[in-house]
Amino acid sequence: MTPDLLLIKKMNFFFSGKVCPLILWFGLLAGPCLAQPDRVLVTDMLRIQTVSDVQLSPDGRRVLYTLRSIEPDPDKKDEYAYRSHLWLGGPGQPARPLTFGPEGVGAALWQDANTLLFTRSENGKTQLYRLRLDQGGEARPLLAGWKYGIGSPVLSPDGRRLAFTVGLPLSQALTDTVMNPMKNRPGWAVEKPGFSDFSFLNENKNVKPDPNGSLAEIRAYLQKDEADKKAKVFDRMNFQGEAGTQNDLSMSYLCVADVQADTLRPRVLTPGLTAFAGPEWAAGGKALYAVTRAQPQLHPDRDQTSQVVTIDVQTGRISPVLQRAEARVFAPKPSPDGRWLAVLSSPSEGVNIPKLELLPLLPDGTLGRGFVPDFDRQAGSLKWAADGLYFTAPADGGQPLYRLDPVSRKVEQLSDIQTGITDFDVAAGKLAFARTAVANPSELYWAAASAAKNSKVAFTERITNAIVLTTHNDWVKGKRLSFPEKYSFINDRGQRIDYWVMPPARRQAGKTYPLLLQMHGGPTAMWGPGEASMWHEFQYFCSQGYGIVYANPRGSGGYGLDFQRANIGDWGTGPASDVLRAATEAARYAWVDTTRQVITGGSYAGYLTAWIVAHDHRFKAAFAQRGVYDLTTFMGEGNAWRLVPNYFKYPWLDKQGGLLAANSPYTFVENIRTPLLIKHGENDLRTGVVQSEMMYKSLKVLGRPVEYVRMPGATHELSRSGNVRQRLDRMLRMYEFFERFIGNRK
Repeated sequence: MTPDLLLIKKMNFFFSGKVCPLILWFGLLAGPCLAQPDRVLVTDMLRIQTVSDVQLSPDGRRVLYTLRSIEPDPDKKDEYAYRSHLWLGGPGQPARPLTFGPEGVGAALWQDANTLLFTRSENGKTQLYRLRLDQGGEARPLLAGWKYGIGSPVLSPDGRRLAFTVGLPLSQALTDTVMNPMKNRPGWAVEKPGFSDFSFLNENKNVKPDPNGSLAEIRAYLQKDEADKKAKVFDRMNFQGEAGTQNDLSMSYLCVADVQADTLRPRVLTPGLTAFAGPEWAAGGKALYAVTRAQPQLHPDRDQTSQVVTIDVQTGRISPVLQRAEARVFAPKPSPDGRWLAVLSSPSEGVNIPKLELLPLLPDGTLGRGFVPDFDRQAGSLKWAADGLYFTAPADGGQPLYRLDPVSRKVEQLSDIQTGITDFDVAAGKLAFARTAVANPSELYWAAASAAKNSKVAFTERITNAIVLTTHNDWVKGKRLSFPEKYSFINDRGQRIDYWVMPPARRQAGKTYPLLLQMHGGPTAMWGPGEASMWHEFQYFCSQGYGIVYANPRGSGGYGLDFQRANIGDWGTGPASDVLRAATEAARYAWVDTTRQVITGGSYAGYLTAWIVAHDHRFKAAFAQRGVYDLTTFMGEGNAWRLVPNYFKYPWLDKQGGLLAANSPYTFVENIRTPLLIKHGENDLRTGVVQSEMMYKSLKVLGRPVEYVRMPGATHELSRSGNVRQRLDRMLRMYEFFERFIGNRK
């Protein structure tokens, strides 16, 4: 039996001989199909393996990386679990796994040429392990007796010390004698009505709870209810998480430990009630760069600014390094030679692209006058090498690798926009990178990456001719894939709009096929052949006989700041005209049946789906996923609520103009006649659930063809990292719903 059929069997599909299964898993008959072993199946999602966390060995000859896969859950029938394990590869040596078992790994790094450090969850805490490649045997835990987890581990330049973060909820930090030995109280203004300071935290500590007692005893009783989870009391603004409400703040501490010892004895560098992130070692290893709040006198929910500081590893002394008014400064990356500090900075409010800055480090530890390179994209994954600063950025449908030369101040694009560099490392004149492409969703590559001035081979050619080190997704070679064709047009604002058309994978001359308009969310996301998250969904629908068109309308990322700001105050009309123009252009293909067009999108694109079907009636069916439909309601129920003031205005400032109502799909609900399937995760607090209920109930009252799917326990990340069964269900329900109205029979 082939792997495809084994996967189908695991999903309880029926299989007999050479006839494809009937889609009966969720009780709906979707129709028969011919046996086509080169089709991309919905269950092929289970076969995709993703390379990440790429780490070159000090000599550049071996590559440590993390491989994420989906495996059957041995403890839950018909369920699956994500597994992340360490692998080791290199030129001329087959890649091999280093870790196994149900517990996956987190961050990993080389301690030296033969020793690895990595984190893994153990009894609910993140533990640190050491694995010696030259001695064999099992990995050994290094934090015996340490009751905290660890995060963001980074090694000092000499490899002798490890810095990491420890996170604690405020309620625990207040009484923790290790992280907060002086029993500090918050330094920001109290926001609990009726109290002028934080005395209420202790006033009922030794009082016996009594619902019929004194005021102090009643308060103690109410606090016990909170502790017993009978009530949640909020006095903070950002109380919504991704999957539930949170009435507690988080503190984050920096710690350091000597990794030469068999058992680490961490030392807290930032005791008290603090929040530090992003530790990076300064050249010489005597100090750490970190990011912390710029206005500690403000409540953390109100302080949207940040600053870069240094922390002396011996004394714990904190020194401000870089702060800007009303701005976030983050991701500090000092060069190994101690000459430069790279940072990202952005205004704290509004629609912005963080700017990459390089600042010279002076001998006294201060910063000289730096520069901002001519680069209108969002840089990320900053890494230094001897010949400059390397980074990736979304651009024009791809995720290229770039290098910034501090001397010439020029940015050089090193890879193409037809693929995506999802992670990379550069060391000892070598480059290792994970790449996604239409032909293969994820593999690991290696190249001799030195860009010395006397090199006769261009750097871009070296990447083009890189050696592929892995075959984790070789199964795609047996599949007939659809390759996107890129086009563009000029919209009504004079902006170039890129769009891609993917024909059905098994298109035959003289036949016509349905066209699916797919739209991205964000609204600052960007799609293209170098973006990995939609690889399987696009190929699945093309294998099912659909053509696909997708575009990057105004407001998308990857095209510069002006383009990204082009939908401020206009989430509907302008972006809709861009994606509909792309659909119109794609519909001119001879293979497109213009009477069978369907549409879908998630998050902001769920908004756009509802907006379009309320204003345009060309589509036979629509699927709106985890969307925003009423901007005023979104302000209250979504944790991404700041999008409202950033793109529009606060509701109480919109009394006369009606800007929010004019940009809300719900305002036009009575115009929707297109059959609509609405999907939302029940624990999705990024956009909130109520708006989807509003749309569904209203359409039912109006007697329109609508169906509503709720995913129990699912968050906003359902389609990317959610429950595997639910991810499969989402795609199958989309396909089955479309088939009801376009009757696509192969």
